[in-house]
Amino acid sequence: MKATIDIPDALYRKVKAKSALLGKPVREVTVELYQHWLGEKEEPQPEASPETWLESWLAAADEAVRAAPRGPSAREILIADRNRQDHRRTPK
Repeated sequence: MKATIDIPDALYRKVKAKSALLGKPVREVTVELYQHWLGEKEEPQPEASPETWLESWLAAADEAVRAAPRGPSAREILIADRNRQDHRRTPK
């Protein structure tokens, strides 16, 4: 079943961030919390291990790189600019 609920923006951002750290979709976290509230589940799932947390951050970084626009990175632009500035200072 699909349901639409209004959640304060700040709360949703916190839930989304923590669920990402745990490597779980917000939907899964929500279902677990409902089950816990109804007494159908004894306790929420434990926090993610450091390894799982790191894997989720690396996966997010990989996704960010894949979604980044084509062209030079900010680092490459800065290096090129620095090299251009260095050539101006070099006496001929």
